[in-house]
Amino acid sequence: MRLSTVILPIHRWSEGQKIWRRAEDLGFHAAYTYDHLSWRSFRDAPWFGAVPTLTAAASATERLRLGTLVTSPNFRHPVTLAKDLLTVDDISGGRLTVGIGAGGVGFDATAMGQEPWSPKERADRFGEFLPLLDELLTSDATTREGAYYSAVEARNIPGCVQRPRVPFYVAATGPRGLRLAAEHGQGWVTYGDPRGPADVPVDQAPAVIAGQLAKLRAACEARGRDVDELEKVMLQGSTAERPLASLDAFVDWAGTYRDLGITELVIHWPVPDSIFENDLAVFERIATEGLAQLG
Repeated sequence: MRLSTVILPIHRWSEGQKIWRRAEDLGFHAAYTYDHLSWRSFRDAPWFGAVPTLTAAASATERLRLGTLVTSPNFRHPVTLAKDLLTVDDISGGRLTVGIGAGGVGFDATAMGQEPWSPKERADRFGEFLPLLDELLTSDATTREGAYYSAVEARNIPGCVQRPRVPFYVAATGPRGLRLAAEHGQGWVTYGDPRGPADVPVDQAPAVIAGQLAKLRAACEARGRDVDELEKVMLQGSTAERPLASLDAFVDWAGTYRDLGITELVIHWPVPDSIFENDLAVFERIATEGLAQLG
């Protein structure tokens, strides 16, 4: 099992770079950031762009994997996103992971003047978005016409450092999204029950993930793919569980999800006076000692 962190893009880089370097020093496998234009309680506070942040982080670190968790079609287009991703992959020396999902109904969904998409339209769009992004990142030139997204002789030379392309970690719980994860993903991401993860009683939260993993396994079998080929990533912070309260709480929590089949846990870097407020000293102890105590 691996342990990673999410660093929100809320810090001016004079301070933010210290956090990304500290994440590397603490031994995290990866550090991700959210790809939003703004987000929930941080809407009226500083919030910087994901791609420039990851570019800067790539130059400030040497070993740490970097990534989005997650990017989506809400305000992205595959043609421009592909160019950004292969550039960050190059600057980082092949350390980029692309967490990607269908998007939701938050601020990003209307910031560009569009009406919010229905769940069906989001799924339809993602069904075009992800295969086109895959093709763009694995081809020197791409032409494809879609109902929502098209490319006309879009060039992506020299391609990604990682071959055949940067890994996709697909956030999905529904049947269409899980099929896309099985077809295109190198990993799968969950944060709990998408209908309201914080509403699920703590003792029932693992059963939600177990059910999602069973559906992922079925999707992989239908595709003729071994589910063990995919990383299973769980993003902490949305459920009622409180694994960062202490080292012991983390060890118990991590052990539960390791036994279910989760291969990577992602915990939020503490943010004072927010929903991600946690004791930094406890957090750093979790980072350096937590997995070692799983046995």
